[in-house]
Amino acid sequence: MSRLVIVSNRVSLPRKGAQAGGLAVALRDALERLGGLWFGWSGEVAEDGAVPPPRAVTHGGITYVTTDLTRQDYEEFYNGFSNSTLWPLFHFRLGLLEVSRRSYEGYLRVNAAFAAQLAPMIRRDDVIWVHDYHLIPLGDELRRLGIANRMGFFLHTPFPVPELLVALPGHRRLVRALCAYDLVGFQTRDDVRAFLGYVGGEARGEIGEGGRFTAYGRSAKAAAYPIGIDTASFAALAAAQAASPETAGLIESLQGRKLILGVERLDYSKGLPHRFDAIECLLECHADLKRQFEFMQIAAPSREEVARYRALKRQLESAAGRINGRFSEFDWQPVRYINKGYDRATLAGFYRTATVGLVTPLRDGMNLVAKEYVAAQDPTDPGVLVLSRFAGSARELQSALIVNPFDADEVADALARALTMPAIERRSRWRAMMDVVEANTVETWRDAFLGDLAAGMVETDDFAHPDEEGLGLEPPPLPLAPGFQPPGYLR
Repeated sequence: MSRLVIVSNRVSLPRKGAQAGGLAVALRDALERLGGLWFGWSGEVAEDGAVPPPRAVTHGGITYVTTDLTRQDYEEFYNGFSNSTLWPLFHFRLGLLEVSRRSYEGYLRVNAAFAAQLAPMIRRDDVIWVHDYHLIPLGDELRRLGIANRMGFFLHTPFPVPELLVALPGHRRLVRALCAYDLVGFQTRDDVRAFLGYVGGEARGEIGEGGRFTAYGRSAKAAAYPIGIDTASFAALAAAQAASPETAGLIESLQGRKLILGVERLDYSKGLPHRFDAIECLLECHADLKRQFEFMQIAAPSREEVARYRALKRQLESAAGRINGRFSEFDWQPVRYINKGYDRATLAGFYRTATVGLVTPLRDGMNLVAKEYVAAQDPTDPGVLVLSRFAGSARELQSALIVNPFDADEVADALARALTMPAIERRSRWRAMMDVVEANTVETWRDAFLGDLAAGMVETDDFAHPDEEGLGLEPPPLPLAPGFQPPGYLR
C-alpha cells in the first residue's frame, strides 16, 4: 500500500494536552490509515546560521520530520516572498504588494533546500500532498531531483485572476511550478477558473474537459475542493461548552443583550476596519437597536514583527475607542475589542452564545469560522450568519445574509435584520447551512482530493526546464487551444 507524504509550511506535531484543529486531525487520520510522513518547517530559526539536520519523531505510526530555517531564510522566504508578496497578491491587495528579487530568490532557495532534504525519504510508491502558497515550487524541485511519484498540491488561499497575477515578477515560474503536480486543488470554482484562465491565456496551454490541462510540457488536472470542518465533533464541543464557566461568564456580562461576534486572526485580509465602520453605521442608522446588542471582536495577534500588522492593531484600537466614546452609556458600551487568542473549546461556546456571527473578510479562500459558527448553533434557537460575498464559504452557505464588506450601510442593514429576525426564519436558514456543513466535512474534502489524486493520474511527458529562469523570462510557447474555457472543466 502507498504511503502518504504530507508537506506543509508548519507541521502539527502531536503534543500532550494540545487541541488540534480539524485540518490537522483529518491529515493525521489519513497518515495513520495509510502510514506516512509529515514534513515541514519546525518554526525554529537558527540564529547562528548553522541549520542542523532535519529532526524526525515517530508517533502513532506517523513520522514527523521538521527542519529549521536560517534568519536570512526566515526573512526572505517566510516574511518576505511568502507573506509580503504572495499573501497580499493572492488576497487581491496589489497596493500592499512588496516585490524584492532577494526575497524571491530566498523563496526558491528554501523550497529547493526542503526538496533536497525530503527527496531521500521518499519511497517509490509514496503519494505526496503539498500544502499552500509557501511551497508552490516544491513539487517542481522534487521533479528536478528525479521524483516521479504522484504529487498533489492544495492552495488554501484564493488564487488571483490573471490580470492581477501578471503583476508578480516571476509569475510564469510560479505557474510553471504548479504544473509539476498531477493534481492542483483550489477552494472554489472561481479559483479554478482564474488558474485555468492564466494557463489557457498567458501560458498558451491547452485546456480540456474536467479541469485537465497541458502546459509547459506536462499534463495535469485542476479542480475545486472546498475544505470543511469536523462538523459533528465541533457541534458536540459547542453543546458541551454551553455550560462552561467561560460561556456562563460571557452570558452574564451581556445582561440580556444580544451578541454580535467576530473571530479572526489579526490580518488586513479580514476586513476588520470595515467591520468596525459597519458597527458604527448600525448605531447611527438603527438607533432603536442601541443598548440591545454588544459587538465583540476577537482578533488573535499575528505577525507582530511586521509593521503593517502593528499599524492595523493600532487602527482597530482607535476605532473601538472612537465608537465607544461616541455611543457608550455609563452602564453599556457597544464594542469589546480583544486582541488575544482563545482555544477552540472556549470559542465554540462563544459561537453558540452569539445571536449574530459576523464574518466579513475582504477576500478569503474559504473561512472556516463561518462553518464553525453554523455548526456551533443550538438547533432550537440558532443565530444568524452575516457573511462576506468574498469568502469562499459564501459559495456554499448561501442561506447566510450575504453582504459586500466594503459597503458599511449594507452590512449594517444586514446586522439589523439579523438581530430582529424571527425564530422560524433563523431555523430555516440555519438548517439549510447545516446540511451543507454536515455534508462537506474536512474528511470528505481530504478523501475527495486523495481519491482524485490516486484515480485521476494521466501519462505525462518529462517536465520541461528552460535553461534561463529569471524573474520574468518568457517560457517556450505552447499552442493555444480554441475555446480554452469549456463548460466541463469545473467540478
